[in-house]
Amino acid sequence: MTGRAGRRGGGSEPAAGGGGPVSGERASEERVPIERSEEERTAGKRTAGDRTGGERTAGDRVARAALTRIAEPGDELVGSWLAAYGAEEVVAALSGDGPPLDGASERRWAGLRLRAEGARGEKDLAAIASLGGRFICPGETEWPHQLDDLGVARPFGLWVRGTPSLRFWALRSVAVVGSRACTEYGAHCASVLASGLAERGWSVVSGAAYGIDGAAHRGAMAVRGPTIGVLACGVDMTYPAGHGELIRLLAERGLLVAELPPGDHPTRSRFVLRNRVIAALSRGTVVIEAALRSGALVTARRALLLGRHLMGVPGPVTSGLSAGVHELLRGEGTVITDAAEVIELVGLMGELAPERRGPAVPRDTLNPTAARVLDAMPGHGTTEPARLARAAGVPAGLTLARLHELRALGFVERSGDHWYLVRTRNGHSIG
Repeated sequence: MTGRAGRRGGGSEPAAGGGGPVSGERASEERVPIERSEEERTAGKRTAGDRTGGERTAGDRVARAALTRIAEPGDELVGSWLAAYGAEEVVAALSGDGPPLDGASERRWAGLRLRAEGARGEKDLAAIASLGGRFICPGETEWPHQLDDLGVARPFGLWVRGTPSLRFWALRSVAVVGSRACTEYGAHCASVLASGLAERGWSVVSGAAYGIDGAAHRGAMAVRGPTIGVLACGVDMTYPAGHGELIRLLAERGLLVAELPPGDHPTRSRFVLRNRVIAALSRGTVVIEAALRSGALVTARRALLLGRHLMGVPGPVTSGLSAGVHELLRGEGTVITDAAEVIELVGLMGELAPERRGPAVPRDTLNPTAARVLDAMPGHGTTEPARLARAAGVPAGLTLARLHELRALGFVERSGDHWYLVRTRNGHSIG
């Protein structure tokens, strides 16, 4: 597993296709499936408008906005059409009366066409602008290139609210996900981990849900750090209802991101599909409390498939809410306990977590010979230097010298010619 976010050099992305409206000649004919040779399709992918740092044409943006209302997120069939033909041609085909495009059954095609009847890309673009938001398309300046690792399942575009650049914030980002019905332990771990990441300049990505998600977002915002909420509904919707204030703060101080257009509501399947974006957007995913059937495990598995780092915070072995995390940790997941350990995995070379050591005790300062003499001291009662020398295997003269050294350090005391260990109030030796 590589564990690094796969931003591709040179900005070459899977194409959105041949761009441009349907020609007048084609419009005058009865619409037929668009067919191109494999060579033409490959050429189209290289030249069809996925320009790094460039902007899409107005027609392409409107068509992509419409597709977010026509097709469900992650629809690979529509994504393959988009790569082969371009957004405008796909929307034109769905809006016409011709036969289905390649690979679509009549039933599937009919469903997409029914949705296309109500899709108004211009209206949705105006709606997001009225909210102070924007619509980002693949290949544009703000597009996070790591999302291209999703292939034909990558978003058609992203609806965004919030001032910061999504691409910039996503360059150093970590997903923190877990159970909605989390324990106080889980919420505490999520909040502390997120605040630690945010303080170090890492964006915290999560789904704005109850439980671990909310704790992670709040932890990042508590230190005024970057955090991104990826929603399974429109960015103008408040879901869950109890997170109205959190979602408002994410739009004001962070970023809200969604594949679905303004006004669209979440469904069960959309939550699952949303998780692939969380995994792809981030360099790694941390799971904190997840039962064996938790949706957070979907994000975790997707992160593995994408070659991202997968990490988990262990919980009590008696807790069912940690059972899913423990399964991940028995496989390819890595145990982490704080932000420094996360950054050691997902960060640059040299960003190492501090070495873990137990508390220092007075015995740590002793040289090896003094330590051997101290170890040979009886636990109770007294002993003579000669007997102690035999027990320690140290010459008598050196043993006596070390005994005086140990006495100066407070480890032993003498009574005449006999020596004994110094005890603390709890009855244990200070060593």
